[in-house]
Amino acid sequence: MRLYFLFCIIIYSCNVFAQDVYCNVRVASSQIQTTDRGAFNTLQKSIYEFLNNTKWTNDVFTTEERIECSVLINLTEQISTDEYKGSIQIQSIRPIHNTSYYSSVFSVLDEDFRFRYIEHQALEFSKNSHLSNLTSVLAYYINIVVGLDYSTFSLEGGNPYFNNAQTIVSNAQTAPELGWKAYEGNKNRYWLVEELLDSKYFLFQEVLYNYHREGLDGMFDDPQIGREKITQSLELLRKLKRQHPSTYIL
Repeated sequence: MRLYFLFCIIIYSCNVFAQDVYCNVRVASSQIQTTDRGAFNTLQKSIYEFLNNTKWTNDVFTTEERIECSVLINLTEQISTDEYKGSIQIQSIRPIHNTSYYSSVFSVLDEDFRFRYIEHQALEFSKNSHLSNLTSVLAYYINIVVGLDYSTFSLEGGNPYFNNAQTIVSNAQTAPELGWKAYEGNKNRYWLVEELLDSKYFLFQEVLYNYHREGLDGMFDDPQIGREKITQSLELLRKLKRQHPSTYIL
């Protein structure tokens, strides 16, 4: 499982329509030996609808304010008629104030991805229980995406969504699938949200806010101060890396 927080600027444009997020979804199944791809097309459509039609926050978003992300699911093995194994990659971006540019916020490649699915099966999720590994993983990462986006606009603004993600982790502690438990490794879903909420890594929250809000957004009002904030943020990031060289969030 590999994780990257990206601090760069990219040009991005698309038509936005959703509840809180607009998420492009792709399910790649070329490694699965079958002549019928219908189930994978249905799965892709179902995931798209689940992510884009669910209300993930209590806030009201305009079309332009919705959080943009992408999900790529690469299926590598069909374990049984209804069980699959592969990886899931999630990326998110945010707009830079008063520009046509976007900055990258989050990118993760999770290779501990295994789930059951039957074509036309409804994707059900409950914040109080682990109903399905597919929907739990999707909901977990969307809460991470939303939380990080909020944290770029206000310091620790994403903590309620990180708490949601941590609840999903807690609900999955008895699940047989990998990625949810502390002892399974030091770079998985458990440790990602654990570090985001750990005060020991508060400096990362400062970097996230200062780089995006004070730095990139601030460039419009005062380019000099904006550049200084970006430089300071990168220096803080290096400091955090020196203090915690094995941390997952860096």
